[in-house]
Amino acid sequence: MSVKESKPNLTISQATDITGRLFGLMVSSVRPLPSYSDQNFHVVSSEGGQYLLKVTNSADSQNLPLLEVQTYTMNFLRQRGLPAQTAVPMVTGQLMSLEEIDCGFGVQKYLVRLLTFLPGTMIVKVTCTPQLLYEAGRTAATMDTGLLQMEHPHLRALQRKNFIWSLASVPLLEQFLPVLDGDPLQEVVKKVIEQFKNCVVPKLNSFRKCINHGDFNDQNILVEPDGPSSYRISGILDFGNMSSGYFVFELAITIMYMMIERPRPLAVGAAVLAGWESVIPLNPEERDVLYLLVLSRFCQSLVMAHYTVLQQPENEEYLMVTARPGARLLQLLWETGKDEVEKIWYSGAAEFIQNSRKTDRVNN
Repeated sequence: MSVKESKPNLTISQATDITGRLFGLMVSSVRPLPSYSDQNFHVVSSEGGQYLLKVTNSADSQNLPLLEVQTYTMNFLRQRGLPAQTAVPMVTGQLMSLEEIDCGFGVQKYLVRLLTFLPGTMIVKVTCTPQLLYEAGRTAATMDTGLLQMEHPHLRALQRKNFIWSLASVPLLEQFLPVLDGDPLQEVVKKVIEQFKNCVVPKLNSFRKCINHGDFNDQNILVEPDGPSSYRISGILDFGNMSSGYFVFELAITIMYMMIERPRPLAVGAAVLAGWESVIPLNPEERDVLYLLVLSRFCQSLVMAHYTVLQQPENEEYLMVTARPGARLLQLLWETGKDEVEKIWYSGAAEFIQNSRKTDRVNN
């Protein structure tokens, strides 16, 4: 089944009915939000409460154990002080409902959840100071280390073999390369895939395992003002790309997305890395592949965006929101080269930590 056929396409009326029937809410307003393969609605109740109605695509809705783990994870992190979205119970007390709906391709089953609507602004829309980038890295590392303590009967569902958005699946991009025919970056992507197979795959056993959020991106992190000229992280969204992975994968994904729309994108990695290593320092093998893993995530974003646009041309603006600036950054990273980028990141991270210590001594 294609992405287009599995993606839900509920009307406002259907979304309103489901919200009232399953969650007992009197709805004041409902409006659709941009989405990749699921369908999201911003819901405001007559009492003024705000929620996110999330309707999962019919393909992923078949994997109930995975969806149960994702939903449980949000609550788990929230209970441990991280600002994750959480699921709102239905009138039955359950957190999920599998609904049969006809969205134009016959009756299909879609998993429905109502999530908290967190306050804040997407981090991509604010000026990111080095301190905020540090907090993004620290938060990502804190999240992954915390998830090591999580227990659930369906954790094995996170072992998503051949899941295209796992960094372990970079070699699978080869089958989609024709979507870049005529694009000069196709050769860069081919070389990155080859380097991944030669330099990352043989070292996987040297990387420390964990559970990855997998999509800690510039639109899934919310921030709120924290003083006159600074921000704090106020929300972590969208756990749909969760999978078993490695700490260094999460760090690479975080650096890649934090580079988007930044005036000095190469410098971003230094502050994110400093924040990350304040929680869990990288081992030598992880440090050696970080540059290549960031390149690999840019390749995933570019290739899969072009592929999905062919199936959802009406959704091109949203689907290409990362890939368009990402293409320029992929070229920049590739042309700058591993040695120079690593110098910027690792020396910059050490300098950030040194300056922070000096500031702390002055303040104390």
